[in-house]
Amino acid sequence: MKQNIGALLLRVVLGVILIGHGVGKFQDGIGNIAGWFDSIGLPGFLAYIVASIELVGGIAMLLGLATRIVGGLFVLVLLGAIVTVQFSAGFIGGYAYDLALLAMSAYFLLNGSTSYSIDQYLSKLKSK
Repeated sequence: MKQNIGALLLRVVLGVILIGHGVGKFQDGIGNIAGWFDSIGLPGFLAYIVASIELVGGIAMLLGLATRIVGGLFVLVLLGAIVTVQFSAGFIGGYAYDLALLAMSAYFLLNGSTSYSIDQYLSKLKSK
C-alpha cells in the first residue's frame, strides 16, 4: 500500500511539473522558444514537439494514462535537455533537477502505473 501511494505521489508530481513546463512554453510564446532552440543549434520545430510532449504527456501522466509511453517520451526530452543545455552548467544549478525528473520518468517507463490510474482501470477491464 505504501509503495502504491509513493508511486502515485511521484506520478502526480511529475505530471504537474511537466504540465507547468509545457504551459510555460506556450504562454511565453512558443515562437520565442523555437527561436531559442534555433540559437543553440536545434531545429526550431522541436520546441513545438517538446512543449506538446510536456503538456499532453504531463496530463496523461497525472491521470495515469499510457504511463510507460509517456515516461519514455519524457526520458528522451530530459536526456536532450541535459545533453544540449544543462550539462554545461554543471550539476548544481545545471542538470541536477532534470536528472531527478529523468529518474522519475525512467521509473514509469520501466514500471508503468500500477495503482490509482486509468492504466490500472483499463488493465482490469481487459482481464475480465
